[in-house]
Amino acid sequence: MGRVIVGVDPHKKSVTIEAVDEAGQVLATGRFPADAAGYRGMVKYVREQWSHHVWAVEGAHGVGRPLAQRLLAQGETVLDVPAKLAARVRVFDTGNARKTDATDAHAVAMVALRTPRLTALAYDEELIALRLLTDRRDELSHLRVQTVNRLQRLLTELIPGGAKRDLSALQAKRLLATVRPRTLVGRTIRRMAAEEIADLVAVDAKLKGIKKELRTAVAARGSHLMDLFGIGPAGAARILCDVGDVARFPDRNHFASWTGTAPLDASSGEQIRHRLSRAGNRRMNHVLHIAAIVQIRHDTEGRAYYRRKLAESKTPMEALRCLKRRLSDAVYRQLVADAKEAAADSEAGPGGHSGASSQSSAADLSTPVIGSSDQPLPGPAATTLPVTTTPAKTPKAPAPRPRRRRAGAVKMERPTGRTTLTATSDVANSRRPKPRP
Repeated sequence: MGRVIVGVDPHKKSVTIEAVDEAGQVLATGRFPADAAGYRGMVKYVREQWSHHVWAVEGAHGVGRPLAQRLLAQGETVLDVPAKLAARVRVFDTGNARKTDATDAHAVAMVALRTPRLTALAYDEELIALRLLTDRRDELSHLRVQTVNRLQRLLTELIPGGAKRDLSALQAKRLLATVRPRTLVGRTIRRMAAEEIADLVAVDAKLKGIKKELRTAVAARGSHLMDLFGIGPAGAARILCDVGDVARFPDRNHFASWTGTAPLDASSGEQIRHRLSRAGNRRMNHVLHIAAIVQIRHDTEGRAYYRRKLAESKTPMEALRCLKRRLSDAVYRQLVADAKEAAADSEAGPGGHSGASSQSSAADLSTPVIGSSDQPLPGPAATTLPVTTTPAKTPKAPAPRPRRRRAGAVKMERPTGRTTLTATSDVANSRRPKPRP
């Protein structure tokens, strides 16, 4: 028997699977509890039935992540099936909007069977640990924003006008030290503000420690993403975690479409226009947005490019989107250069290896402007067919065309009763009968 696709619809309490062969025939279905015993029974059943099998997990970066990581740790081959793609196949396959766990598992299996470019997951402990640290950093960042918002609300009740927008723990301590309320309500508010300041100090200390750990982890993987102006340890770690293997992107245009920085073609007929893309990885889009804002605020090549776009009569948001696309290209080139360097290091012998040449993608990574197009979308592809030469033809004088008789113009009049057509040309007036004397 050939390869067997095992479609998996994971949930918190249960896991539903369906096995199909290469012809699309359903071989078996099953439902297992999402505990240790159920997981062992599911893996044992699949291994005993089919030696050559592939797991297709829906949402391997979401609710199916724990199951996918367990399978990868045991050496299984796991494909990531996007939930949106599985939903489309389910509707087209059944012809209605009926949705059950068995139907979802069947749709996942069919997507894995008919889609050759699905992402094959890999088990990388360093990358998993980096993702955990990045997620923890994002959670602490959200917690800090909430703490500052609560602190500003309390300070508004104690101090007329409240505190400024970007408030640090030291500034909040200084403001709170100037307040000595005498009422019960005032003393209670001041005590709550002091507790919020203590929480803010603790969160800032954790964020500082995680930032240092992320910087070390990113450098340990041999990445030079932090060399790009505007991308710090948190942004570089998020890029590495979400991208994974950069080889799954054929070129920078596919990468820009994945990051949501490539506009969508909305042309119709002779009207050529594009609209903003709301698709793609929004976390990556946020990292590029922060990098673009940082470059605009400092004297960088990104600011010069942004001002050139403003001089071309683009709005500030349009210029910012163009800069984000340039940054997406720069990030892609850096990822490709790091991957080539890592491959060269692993294949280098005792004599070492030569560095990147001037023609490699690592030669133009100092700015996000070098080596990429000014247009937000890629231009036409290069011609691959051989050019056929045709003998030049002697131009012939055009034959005289017969003189055409022009028709009279028609003017529409709208009286109160009905619409009539009245000829207004001289030809039409010449044919009108003359009145008798």
